[in-house]
Amino acid sequence: MILPALSDVKAQEHKTTDCYCTDRNHNRVELGETICLQVDGRMFMAQCQMSLNVPMWREVQKGCLSSGLSSPDEVFQTATIDAQI
Repeated sequence: MILPALSDVKAQEHKTTDCYCTDRNHNRVELGETICLQVDGRMFMAQCQMSLNVPMWREVQKGCLSSGLSSPDEVFQTATIDAQI
């Protein structure tokens, strides 16, 4: 008879233990979430994963995702706004 594997971690008292990662500010990051990490001057996207029953960060992309505008004028282009609306 084959039994299914369970993904929850159980303590000796048979209570389920929450598994999660923490960021630099000690904020909780759930398994599967991805954040930008900076380690030894490198920046990369990392995902909170489990490895040998221990939560850990795994690099999933070099560099970090970001957004930005080259100038504030890109936000408000009044030539395309219809004043009659």
